[in-house]
Amino acid sequence: MTNDLLLRNVRPMGTAALDLLIREGRIVVLEPGLQAPGIAEEDGRGLLALPGFVEAHTHLDKSLWGMGWRRHQAGPRLIDKIETERRLKKEWDIDPARQSARQLVQSLRMGTTAIRTHVDVDDAVRLAGMEGVLLTRDGYADVMDMEIVVFPQSGLMIRPGVAALMEEAMRMGGDIVGGLDPCGIDRDPKGHLDVVFGLAEAFGKPVDIHLHEPGQLGAFSLELIIERTRALGMQGQVTVSHAFCLGDPDPALVKPLLEAIAELDIAIATTAPASRPVPSAQILRQMGIRLCAGSDGIRDTWGPYGNADMLERAMLLGLRNNFRRDEDVELALDICTRGGAEVMALQDYGLQPGCWADLVLVDAETVAEAVAARPSRALVVKHGRVVVRDGAALIEAP
Repeated sequence: MTNDLLLRNVRPMGTAALDLLIREGRIVVLEPGLQAPGIAEEDGRGLLALPGFVEAHTHLDKSLWGMGWRRHQAGPRLIDKIETERRLKKEWDIDPARQSARQLVQSLRMGTTAIRTHVDVDDAVRLAGMEGVLLTRDGYADVMDMEIVVFPQSGLMIRPGVAALMEEAMRMGGDIVGGLDPCGIDRDPKGHLDVVFGLAEAFGKPVDIHLHEPGQLGAFSLELIIERTRALGMQGQVTVSHAFCLGDPDPALVKPLLEAIAELDIAIATTAPASRPVPSAQILRQMGIRLCAGSDGIRDTWGPYGNADMLERAMLLGLRNNFRRDEDVELALDICTRGGAEVMALQDYGLQPGCWADLVLVDAETVAEAVAARPSRALVVKHGRVVVRDGAALIEAP
């Protein structure tokens, strides 16, 4: 759904106040004192206007949002979290359709207008996650752009039949082929990456691989990903999520990897966790490497944290990278907006004429203040339609 709207007295990215005219869901003109008879008007009250936030790494199918507080049971290891989740999905009736819709509406309330979500495909839930999230994508298509990554959360080679389920999930409407720790989980890096890149080649789709593996182990897996990206001509079509090995303090380990990543236009997705080494946002940007950000799991069986606020994620990025100057804090938000849009290949994204009118109004003087203060969202607009007003979503969640 698109709308015509005249948004008066707003300050795009902190510039002087002006009016913003939207026709058929797109920004047409940005000028002070615009006149547009017959078009609905909104008073922006001099608020700061930001482009819609981009949640480029999350898991909509397994959020506990709206289910009440649940005591967390996951152990410290990755495999502990995976096994706990497999059990609790059934015990707690974590319905993918209901829960993905709830998190989507919460994301919208916080100003996000585009989401890349990883959806579990395994021998426990099989294709239930895909079925549920596809219902959500279709049901909320007019208020949220969504990409679905078909994701083997519990492993691929160690779970007989999952490769076939991944193929079926791609046929159902998956946008991206996912992978996970080829050495650490599957212990068969060649087999794992052969399946992932084989599906990507067969369907003509991109790849997004979770890589939690640290240090030399992660570097080894990343080298194999780089080799396949080069061999298959998939430049610009691969994302590595987390990439903790790129936060290793040894430059002799990290520098050659970053050079190859830059050469092949491999994107990096980060959640800026406090508990793991992370790639340096400054270094990646200096090398021209695309970097996006996401919340990862939100109130799920892996952990109790998260509220789908990408302004908060920008703050966490800033803290994790020791950003203090305004221009550096602005970079943190840029990763959560333009960076995500680049990785998701969103067309006509931004606050310029011709762009889709996806934007957020907040009460802040500057972009840096918006990240530091994280004010409530006064107005969220999606394709010219007001979808959030004074922090309350105008779209219902189940």
